[in-house]
Amino acid sequence: MNNVLLINAHQIYEGMSGGELNRYLVEVVASELESIGSVVKHTTIEAGYEIEEEVAKHLWADLIIVQGPVYWFSLPWIHKKYTDEVLTAGLLDKRFVEDDGRTRKDRGMQYGTGGKMTDKRYMLSLTWNAPAEAFGDPGQFLFEGKTVDDIFVGNTANYRFCGVQILPSFSCYNVVKAPEIAADVSRLKAHLKRYCQSVPTDQPMPAETDTSAG
Repeated sequence: MNNVLLINAHQIYEGMSGGELNRYLVEVVASELESIGSVVKHTTIEAGYEIEEEVAKHLWADLIIVQGPVYWFSLPWIHKKYTDEVLTAGLLDKRFVEDDGRTRKDRGMQYGTGGKMTDKRYMLSLTWNAPAEAFGDPGQFLFEGKTVDDIFVGNTANYRFCGVQILPSFSCYNVVKAPEIAADVSRLKAHLKRYCQSVPTDQPMPAETDTSAG
């Protein structure tokens, strides 16, 4: 059984995004994981949160999933604020991180290896206006072959710094101009089954990004 912290990172912008799709995907994720015995706690960032309560949720969770829209090639700014506040609180009193991993005595220790949350996993689930074919293809104008996981390394590095194992991300593509929500939900359920039902191991999982259009 997993303890799951499910974070809704959506931010409402009138006339652009009301959050219905991300709320629905949160429900799908919660239902799928609860059906296999996981215990799910929720945080909706836009509804407000207490920093210490969120620190406690992170310490409780085996699996942390963030569901959110991609605004200007990142999650909404409220998620960055949330991350800064919660992870910093866990850093200052060394609940999440001992230090940055380096020591003066051992110059071989690498930066970023001081995390204490090595028994936890982290996954992004994203909604994009961009189509699937925009990723992983060097011939594409904007991303020039980069995958979703490449683009979001600035996000996942926050948790990797804390020792958390990073799972391959999931994306719903083209949700504005050509949504295929039923197919996306089927792919999401398969992704959860593949990556989120097993007990964490000490070995990193392969960095795969699902770029199928569904």
